[in-house]
Formats: sequence, C-alpha cells, structure tokens
Amino acid sequence: MGIYQDITRNGMWKQNPAVAQILGMCPVLAISTSAVNGISLGLATALVMALSNMCSAALRNFIPYEIRIPVFILIIAALVTAVDLAMNAYFHTLYLVLGIFIPLIVTNCIVLARIEAFAAKNETAPATFDGWMMGVGLTAVLGVLGGIRELLGTGQLFSGIEMVIPGTHALQVLPEDYPGFLVAILPPGAFITLGLLVAGKNWLDARAARAAAAAATPAHA
Repeated sequence: MGIYQDITRNGMWKQNPAVAQILGMCPVLAISTSAVNGISLGLATALVMALSNMCSAALRNFIPYEIRIPVFILIIAALVTAVDLAMNAYFHTLYLVLGIFIPLIVTNCIVLARIEAFAAKNETAPATFDGWMMGVGLTAVLGVLGGIRELLGTGQLFSGIEMVIPGTHALQVLPEDYPGFLVAILPPGAFITLGLLVAGKNWLDARAARAAAAAATPAHA
C-alpha cells in the first residue's frame, strides 16, 4: 500500500498540479469564479486523467516509442469527447457555463504530463489511481479557489448548484446587503488568490521542513 499512499500524498499536496507544479493555469484561473464551476471542471478533468492513465498504462508495451505522444493525445481526445457528450446530455446547463473548457481538457498539459511521467512507466492499477488523485488534487484547489473568490465577490457559496442538483440553492454566507468585492471575481482576483494559495503551501512546507530538521538535530547538553 506504500505506493498508493505516496500517490495520494503527491496528488493532494507534494506534486499538486495547481499549487506545486503550476500546470493548467488557463482553466484554473478562468473557470474558478465559483466553487461549483471549479469543482465540476476539476472532476471532469480527474475522470479523464484516471481513464487516460489507465488506457495508456495498459497499452504502453504495444505503443512504439516514436509515436507515443500522438497516440496518448488520441486517447485523451477520445475520452474528453465522451465526457463532453455526457455532460451535454445530463448536465446541459452546466455544460453551457463551462463551455470551451471541457474540450480544452485535451490540451491541458496536466493530463499528458501524468501519462508521460507515470502511466507510461507503471502498471495499470497504480497509473489509474495516480491520474485520479492528481485530478482530485486539482479539483480541491479549484474548489477552494472558486469558493474564496465567490464568497468575497458575492457573499455566497455554491451558486449554480441547482445546475448539478435540481431543487438546491446557493448558501448566503455573508449578509444579504453585502456589496460584494468585484475584483475577487475578475481575472486579477484569480491571480491574487492563487498566488496566496501557492504562498500558503510553500510556507507550510518550509515550516514542516524546519520542524523536521529541528527534530533530527540532537539536543546539546
């Protein structure tokens, strides 16, 4: 189980695509105007990453090295097309909101990077789990980023949840007369908030490293 614990730790924190590797910034910054939008696109990306890693790992020994990149991209494109059609069929309103960012999962460097870095070198089960956890790590950042921006910008959380779960409504967290902080839901707010999340992660990592170094240093009499 050690490899799966490492994969979980890497996906959620150590090699998190959004706040550690800083990959796929276009959807991270553009679609994170609300928690629902961010989480929805993140889960779609996680599904594509898990399935593409699974298919690539299963076929890795049959794909000539020289054409591996085009084959991997074809696999990703086929899976993204299936996800795109499924969302259009079952979550049409959300599909219209996410728009071009669902097909653009094909060009998201996170997906191809994980195939090259992990799936092409490992067995099917850990490769599938790696793709899923990397996607879940991205989803967590998108959810937090979208939630912060939405809360500061409108005073609500989970606006648009009715597109996913009919009959539900957004949570009015701040007073209804809250004027809203417009910058939070504009592009500058995305850059600032993501920068703060990256800085927070780096600070926690540095703090943990100092604590580990202090624990490893023998005490002097």
